Amino acid sequence: MTEDAPAPRRRGRPSRQAAAEGPDARTRILEAARTEFAERGYDKTSIRQVAKAAGVDAALVHHYFGTKDEVFAAAVELSFEPALVIPAVIGGPPEGLGERLARYFLSVWENPATRAPLLAILRSALTHEAAAKVLRGFVLRRLLERIAADLDVPEATFRAELAASHMIGIAMLRYVIRAEPLASADPEDIVAMVAPTLQRYLTES
Repeated sequence: MTEDAPAPRRRGRPSRQAAAEGPDARTRILEAARTEFAERGYDKTSIRQVAKAAGVDAALVHHYFGTKDEVFAAAVELSFEPALVIPAVIGGPPEGLGERLARYFLSVWENPATRAPLLAILRSALTHEAAAKVLRGFVLRRLLERIAADLDVPEATFRAELAASHMIGIAMLRYVIRAEPLASADPEDIVAMVAPTLQRYLTES
């Protein structure tokens, strides 16, 4: 080994230089991943590309997130921020759950900053099974199932899937296919129509 050759390190561990990037490195990786997946889609995005966009070593991406699927899952979570929204959605009176959930879901899609990566995520899920698996797991288990379980209703998984299918269907028609008149409808009109159905799925015995 020459004097200038880099010292060997184990696969998946960050180099000293990469590890010294500081506490913001993980945040930069997440933001870069969200942007890369939004612009390139799941298939054409690589760990190396995410690392380059974040200005870090690829080993640091593996260190924080492991696989490409796990980076994708973290990018999905970043767009929905479930840790913040779950208390807000379930924290109010049970009779208003459907409305709060519908309003939250639409607010995420109406925000241009989160709509673009979510569109990429949804399109990727339609064409790639790994992306679909991540999206299914996140939407169902990390978001809707947690809400249903908190209410202690029977058949929580089935109810969560029905609610997810309803909202993802709206996202497909409004934001991907852009079917009219749904594509240009006022979000509050959509909330008013959808909330009672979500309420029934998630709370009625």
